[in-house]
Amino acid sequence: MLKKERQAHIIQQINIHNKVLSSDLSTQLNVSEDTVRRDLQELDEEGKLTKVHGGALSKSFHFTIQNNNIYLHTEKKIIAHKAAGLIQDGMLVVLSGGTTIRELVKSLPPELNATFITVSIPTALELLEHPNSEVIFLGNKLIKSAQMSVGAEVVQRLGEIKADLCFLGTNSIDASEGITDLEWEIIEVKKAMIKSAHKTVFLAISEKLNTVQRLQVCKTEDIDTLITELPVDAEILQPYRAKGVEIL
Repeated sequence: MLKKERQAHIIQQINIHNKVLSSDLSTQLNVSEDTVRRDLQELDEEGKLTKVHGGALSKSFHFTIQNNNIYLHTEKKIIAHKAAGLIQDGMLVVLSGGTTIRELVKSLPPELNATFITVSIPTALELLEHPNSEVIFLGNKLIKSAQMSVGAEVVQRLGEIKADLCFLGTNSIDASEGITDLEWEIIEVKKAMIKSAHKTVFLAISEKLNTVQRLQVCKTEDIDTLITELPVDAEILQPYRAKGVEIL
């Protein structure tokens, strides 16, 4: 495989999943990790990603004061509009992080009066712009790559919450393997978020469908609702509906 083809694959994977591991890319591309690291370094120098120990992060996923170029922005706005319609006045809502969740916050009607709990710094900052809703940030140890708080205290505090809805951004989702992710501490927090709410809604662009990461967040049967930018009757969504998942 030529270098341009390798690097195009890397950019595609990081746009979809926000984070990639050098070891996984080495397997996917059938090249050495040294080759992958050189590719990541070059792409970092070109400003196309952020190289970190063991892999790389998406530029759009990492929140900055400047406006970000969001991958598949139009599709994420469609998902956000669908999700915002589920939130009603007086609700207690738990939110994760990610660009699709931030689009959800931007889609909330200004007159909405609800309470939002989040472990994500970018999500909390976006919520501060909403005129009528209350924002609660659960803080503890911060994971710099995801800009969210993790740890036993966060998990414990989430266990004390009885929320109406939980909205989770999705790294990978597969009808057989469920929701999967890469980092153990983040997964523990996401599991606690799921348990904290009466109903959990997962947001995922269609490119994340039928993809699998190393660690399981939950089984497909544990998903209450899945929202994508696709029509609800899209063929690719049928296996999820067959597992009892509500599709929006």
